[in-house]
Amino acid sequence: MKQDRASLTAARVALRRASHQLLDRPLVFEDPLALRVIGAERRGQLEANPRSFDRGWLSRYLRAFLVARSRFSEEHLAAAIARGVRQYVLLGAGLDTSAHRLGAAHRDLRAFEVDHPATQRMKRGRLREGGIATPPNVRFVPVDFERQELPAELSAAGFDANAPAFFAWLGVTMYLTRAAFDETLSFIAARPGGSAVTFDYSVAPRLLSPIRRLFYELMAARVRAAGEPWILSFVPGELEGTLRSSGFGRVEDCDERCVNQRYFRGRSDGLRVSGTARIVYAEVGATVAPPNSNS
Repeated sequence: MKQDRASLTAARVALRRASHQLLDRPLVFEDPLALRVIGAERRGQLEANPRSFDRGWLSRYLRAFLVARSRFSEEHLAAAIARGVRQYVLLGAGLDTSAHRLGAAHRDLRAFEVDHPATQRMKRGRLREGGIATPPNVRFVPVDFERQELPAELSAAGFDANAPAFFAWLGVTMYLTRAAFDETLSFIAARPGGSAVTFDYSVAPRLLSPIRRLFYELMAARVRAAGEPWILSFVPGELEGTLRSSGFGRVEDCDERCVNQRYFRGRSDGLRVSGTARIVYAEVGATVAPPNSNS
């Protein structure tokens, strides 16, 4: 991402989450703030002609994946809150609204939105424009990773390194170097037992079928043109080994079949994901498989 410029992909992701609220029934992911956080101009365009944002199979596959990963993450977050976790960290928060929705509903939850300063300035402007109040238990943590360290900035914002935390790391790993991924993963793995992370990742392109490789290359070209190229991809089994050796005992790596069966089964509109990316849940110290992991 270019210095002092808000992320273009963050804005595009928010627009697709918002378009899902109008285009798809039943909803896979319900977000009552999604239309308000994209800005008045975009919201007006979307509400006037929702189908103009539904541009063929590539658009639908991408929209399906984006809403599925948000639902996946928030389902696991809800389970973490139910077992007593009271810290929520969004790494690369973009225009995600979960902290604002859940912070208002759970006053004892401390939420930390971590993002590049330019993107965070853009988001705060969108929140004001959309009339979305920031709950007092939501903290913005601007971090320029070329100049600042995540642990120090989180600590300064009030994060308790000795208490369990849930991390959402969505739409980020593919833009990282392997060293940056490993460093962040190590920080999360060092948190107390019961801490957890959800993230998505690109499958190594050499493992994809020709059709899925085409889908991957089309998407890679779009983000590269936006100045935010994909860098990192993984071999699924090797990634699971990395997670377990890092200290995560419970690992759920949800592939295309898993996502489609869980969130898109029985739909008549053809909305579903393609198999170029996967979604992961990993819990520190846990060894028992999560419920419904094969549903």
